[in-house]
Amino acid sequence: MRVEKAQVVITGAGPSGAVAAGLLRKAGREVLIIEKETFPRFVIGESLLPHSMTYIEEAGMLQDVVEAGFQYKNGASFCWDGKITEFDFRDKLSPGWGSTYQVQRSRFDKVLADAAARLGTTIRYRHEVTAADFSGQPTLTVKSPEGELYQIKADFVLDASGFSRLLPRLLNLERPSMLPVREAIFTHVEDKIPPRGGAFDRNKIRITVHPKHIDIWYWLIPFSDGRCSLGVVGEPKLLELHSGTFAERLQAFVRDDPTLGTLLKDAVWDTPVRNLMGYSADVSALCGPGWALLGNAGEFLDPVFSSGVTIAFASASMAAKVLDRQLKGETVDWGKEYADPLKLGVDAFRVFVEAWYRGSFQKIIYHPVQPPEVRRAICSILAGYAWDMKNPYVAEPKRRLKVLEEFCA
Repeated sequence: MRVEKAQVVITGAGPSGAVAAGLLRKAGREVLIIEKETFPRFVIGESLLPHSMTYIEEAGMLQDVVEAGFQYKNGASFCWDGKITEFDFRDKLSPGWGSTYQVQRSRFDKVLADAAARLGTTIRYRHEVTAADFSGQPTLTVKSPEGELYQIKADFVLDASGFSRLLPRLLNLERPSMLPVREAIFTHVEDKIPPRGGAFDRNKIRITVHPKHIDIWYWLIPFSDGRCSLGVVGEPKLLELHSGTFAERLQAFVRDDPTLGTLLKDAVWDTPVRNLMGYSADVSALCGPGWALLGNAGEFLDPVFSSGVTIAFASASMAAKVLDRQLKGETVDWGKEYADPLKLGVDAFRVFVEAWYRGSFQKIIYHPVQPPEVRRAICSILAGYAWDMKNPYVAEPKRRLKVLEEFCA
């Protein structure tokens, strides 16, 4: 079997892999990405958070993203039983970007991958890792599009394989998520939402709670071309309230909410409707000798606050910095310098996700009394700044939210 050598191998050319590659290339490292798909390809998760822009800029990819012409985004709109409350991400506690984009992931991921290639990363599309051995020097067995098996011996491997969860499967790292199993039914539509004042702000993602079932919610993410991403999320049994095909069920759920049904009454349903079940995931370790997990390959919470890509970028940035120091010959502690800091932000997001499904977060954001400093602190987390320890709702998320819940009750 043919054997190659590489300094850093990244499995997956999605957001975390591309940004990690860009950062490592800026540090002068040789980077090879192994990607089993061909880009562009359909991926869900289109609403970015402003903190994402920090990492895109850091990786030298800001101009690539800005010039792509994606939909500008400055906040989030939450709708429940006829009530609407909005968060403007520019009015937040944490310093940094207050706006971002809503993106078709097929295009966005290719923009980032092309930027990584522009920075000198080698990307092999349609190559698939079939085995991994970390008993000595990290060694990956790869299958080419022609079916040839070959090996790559690397100094280090970053797994950015997303929901494919390559190393968690191969190294038996997967463990059940503590979050309940939920299902998402989703598609893209030509929304035909008329540009009348006040009815719908295309600069914001719209999150709608089902009028009768607080555990069911919808996303509506507008794009710059008159289309949008649309989905409904809930526990599988709850989503059986409507029967039929995925398209019929999603359309029925849209009609359940009068405001959403009116907004999308003229929508053109021209894209297959898909589902994803049991997407929340966890692992027993985020790193080990010769490897580390990035983004969704390590842990995925829930799509409700659009945290997935931000966590992916944060993991890429943290891992690239630690890895560069290691390759310089420094002694590093991946647990203390990568896994622990990353988990701080993930755990802050988790507290808010859990509060959402308890229904307490909705009561907080719709409460008639909203102290500006509290609102700005919460807005910072909704904007992705879940690692800002100066924010009390990051430093003590459980205690702070509990106090708010008791106040609002």
